Amino acid sequence: MASRIVTWAGKAALVWIALSLMLVVLFRFVPVTYTLTMLFDENPVTRDWEPLSRIDRNMVSAVIAAEDGKFCSHNGFDTEAIEQALEEAAEGGRQRGASTISQQTAKNVFLWQGGGWFRKGLEAWFTFLIETLWDKRRIMEVYLNVAETGIGTYGVEAGSQRYFQHSAARLTRDEASRMAAALPSPKTREVVSPGGFTRRYGNTIEARIGVVRRDALDACVYD
Repeated sequence: MASRIVTWAGKAALVWIALSLMLVVLFRFVPVTYTLTMLFDENPVTRDWEPLSRIDRNMVSAVIAAEDGKFCSHNGFDTEAIEQALEEAAEGGRQRGASTISQQTAKNVFLWQGGGWFRKGLEAWFTFLIETLWDKRRIMEVYLNVAETGIGTYGVEAGSQRYFQHSAARLTRDEASRMAAALPSPKTREVVSPGGFTRRYGNTIEARIGVVRRDALDACVYD
C-alpha cells in the first residue's frame, strides 16, 4: 500500500512538473489574456494586452522604482529584503512586502491571490521557472499586462485609458508614477487625484525614476 502511494505521488509530481513547464514555455510566446484573478473578479473586467514596445519606458522605470529596484540584478528573489521582512515579523513589527516583480508575475499569471505557505511554495517554483525560461524583458511585459491597475481593470494599457484617456505608449513620468503608487492596492488608492500617502508616494517614485535611468536599473529590459 505504501509503495503504491509513493508511486502515485511520484507520478503526480512528474505530471505537475510537466504541466507547469508547458504553461511557462507557452506564455513565453503567447499573450496572457486571462488569469485566475480576472476570472474570479466580481466586477466586469477590462484588459488590453500590449507588447512592451507600445508601453512607455516611464512605466517600466516607475514600477522598478516602486516595486523592485534590484529587478535587473536578482534571480527572482531579493534575499536581503526577505531577511529584513522575516526579522521585522519576528520582532512583531509591521510586515513589509518582499516580493519581487518576478514573484508577483508568477503569482498573477499562474496562481491566485492571498497568502499561505502552500501558495508561496508554488509561487517560488513558478518564479524559478520564469526566471530560467523567460528573459527579463518578457517578465516585465507580462507583469505590466496582467497587474491589476484598478477595480476590474488589468494591465497598464487599460489603466492608462481609464485614468488618462490615452495609450500607455505615451505615459508621462507623473502619470506612470501615480499608477505605480496605486499598484499595491489598486482598489483603494486613487490615481487621478491622489491624496495623502498615495500622492507623497507617487512623488517619491517620480523622483526615483531619475535614479533608475541614471544607474541603468532598467537596462536588462532594453538591452
